[in-house]
Amino acid sequence: MVERRTFLLSCCASVLPLLTHAAWAQSPSDRAAAFVKTTGEAILKAMQTTGTTEERRKTIGPIIDRAIDVDGVAKFCLGRFWNTATADQRQRYTQLFHEVLIGNITDKLGEYQQVKLTVGRSQTRDDNEIVSSTIERPNNPITTVQWVVANVATDPKVIDVIAEDTSLRLTQRSDYASFLNHNNNDIDKLIAAMKQQLAQN
Repeated sequence: MVERRTFLLSCCASVLPLLTHAAWAQSPSDRAAAFVKTTGEAILKAMQTTGTTEERRKTIGPIIDRAIDVDGVAKFCLGRFWNTATADQRQRYTQLFHEVLIGNITDKLGEYQQVKLTVGRSQTRDDNEIVSSTIERPNNPITTVQWVVANVATDPKVIDVIAEDTSLRLTQRSDYASFLNHNNNDIDKLIAAMKQQLAQN
């Protein structure tokens, strides 16, 4: 089901990092942790602003573009079906993936008032930095979140969010694969389902 697993996207909405050029410490681990902390605080501040849903989407869109490797994550989530998709299908799917991500995050913004983000240590794994953090919300248990940050030295991008040991992009890829397997591997049907989901946001 395309709409499953919105919890991880909700976590992503609470502290999505915004790319900055602040002074960083020397080590890649320290740089990645500073990236998440500094920019996480920026997005938390932005979440306090009021406005229409459309206005919020316009605000969150550039943040997503700067902070997340949207094209890379979209390709990963489509998995093996990316190789069978036409150029037109890839373009339409990637654009919709971007818009659905913005829609899901925007819809959750109002639920994340008074959020406290605490950034812990970062460790190197497979050429990426894994930044540990906790998210505290009123009347909710503390959530453990790990941010997978690539290209730390040049152009940091979040490529995955792991909440309570569950990977966002692996879960989304599983959901898309399940949908396609039940719909004759028809990518156009997945695109139509994404359009429907976007229309409901």
